[in-house]
Formats: sequence, structure tokens, C-alpha cells
Amino acid sequence: MNWFGIATYMAGTGSTAPRMGLVVDNAVYDAQTAVQAVTPAAPPMPAELGALLAGWDASAATLQSLESAALAIREGRIQPPRQEGALSVPYAPARIFATASNYYEHAAEMGTQLAARSESSPYIFMKAETSVTPTKTAVVMPASTMKLDWEVELAVVIGRGGRNIALQDAYAHIAGYTVINDVSARDLTRRTDYPFSHDWFRGKSFDTFAPLGPWFVPRDCVGDPMDLRMQLTVNGESMQDASTKGMIFNIAEQIAYLSSILTLKPGDLIATGTPTGVGMGRGLFLKPGDVMVASIAQIGAIENHVTAAS
Repeated sequence: MNWFGIATYMAGTGSTAPRMGLVVDNAVYDAQTAVQAVTPAAPPMPAELGALLAGWDASAATLQSLESAALAIREGRIQPPRQEGALSVPYAPARIFATASNYYEHAAEMGTQLAARSESSPYIFMKAETSVTPTKTAVVMPASTMKLDWEVELAVVIGRGGRNIALQDAYAHIAGYTVINDVSARDLTRRTDYPFSHDWFRGKSFDTFAPLGPWFVPRDCVGDPMDLRMQLTVNGESMQDASTKGMIFNIAEQIAYLSSILTLKPGDLIATGTPTGVGMGRGLFLKPGDVMVASIAQIGAIENHVTAAS
């Protein structure tokens, strides 16, 4: 499949109705306009990606129309106007599952003692859906933390739900991919007032703690998702630079494990873990005014600045 992305953008100043955007070479075009320029009789595009994901098993014709329009733009056969409106998150995931300590070097930099892989399984927690925020927006630093940190991660978006999904079938359940930055308040993930030492929910679920985007890329537009370069910079300085091939538990294993516990649904999002280079391992933390850029090859980059809570 020729590469294209699906964005959600605001059509103009003061607009409150998001529209589906077709992404070609980092430029956003109105999806409906582009598709109809190629195929005037094409049925209307869904208003946004969430609606497409909800019926993902019946999405083949829509994806084909988007791919054809992207190719026509790339070849210069159509020239729809570029859209400059602000990007929203690609869609609003109802559930965000996040895999902890899924890279050996990251576990080491955090001082995490892991069991042998053969004696273990993925460690997955949930992150609040209200933590999602789009690119070019602020990550709000709560007054209760002094150790705000970053984590670039590949986000896997489920298209076909299921229970007890076999490893060999896992990729058939993936709709596509996007980029997530699992922002973490390190000093709030530890507890001393309970016999449970970790509180992943508190440290990772504040509003704005999950920058997501800049758009969604369908599964078949990405090569091997287990060999993608992941990078994160802070104020232009490289902090993380690694590959998804360093995962301890691969994407298929995470899907199989999750589906052994619950029924996965279309639109579920899995943040698959972060590599080495986080601030905790460096003794360096975010402060108001800092700018993070998290990027993954074949997908895109999200940029977010830090601001103090008012």
C-alpha cells in the first residue's frame, strides 16, 4: 500500500467541527475533497477516524479511496488545497493500555530487576483517556511533581476486536499506528502510604500526559513495525534514539497477552513501551518552557511544550 496518513484537523479559525484529513508527504488535505477529485461518485468519507475504526472490518473500500487520492496528489494529477488548521488527536481512544519496562536497557536505567523472559509476561497498566492531547499543545506540569519525564512509544491501534487472539493472528487485528509520548511524573509513581510501592495510574494519568499523533498510519503503509527508529529530543537535544526491535515482548505477544485477559475492541490503543534515554536515567527532568519532539520513522513527529499548572 502506498503511504498515507489519516489526520483529524480543524477546518478553520473558530471551527468546532473536526474533519478527516488525508496526509501525503507531511501535508494535510481534506479527505473528502481529495477523494472526490479522483472519484466524483465516491461515497462520503467518515467525519473522523473514530467512526472508521468502529467499522474497521468494512473499511477496505474507504482505505482504497484514500490511497488512490494520495497517489494522485503525489503524482500531481489533482491539487486540492492544503489544510493549515490545527491538528487534533487522530481519534479519541476509549482505552489506553501501556506496557511497562519492555526494553532491557530502559529497565536497567530505571533500576528495574526483571525476571527471565521465559518466566515472565508483559506488564501492562492503563492510562486515562483524558490524558490524551494533540501535537503543538502544552503538557501541563502539576505543582505536585518535580520529576516530569518523557517516553516516546509506538502506539498500536486495534481495528478488529477479539478475545484469546493467537500470536499468528495478532497483526490481522491491527488497524494502524501512531506516536505517543507517555509523560510521567516519576516522583508520583512511588507510594509509601500503602504497602504497594508503585502507583502507575497516579504518575501517568494527569490531563495532557499522553501527547498523541500527529496522525494515524494504516498498518499496511508501514513496513516491519518491529524495526522502526524511535527518537525524542528535548529543546533540540537528543534524548532517545533506538529501534522498536529492542522490545522484550513484541507487538503480537502484547496483543495475545491482553486478549487473554479481556476482549479487545476496535479503537483500543496499546503503548508498546519506551527505550532507554528517559530523564530518570539521566537525572534530568522537564521544566516549564521545555519542548519535546517525539518521532517514529514511517509515522511522524509530535511536538509539545511544557507549561506550569495555573
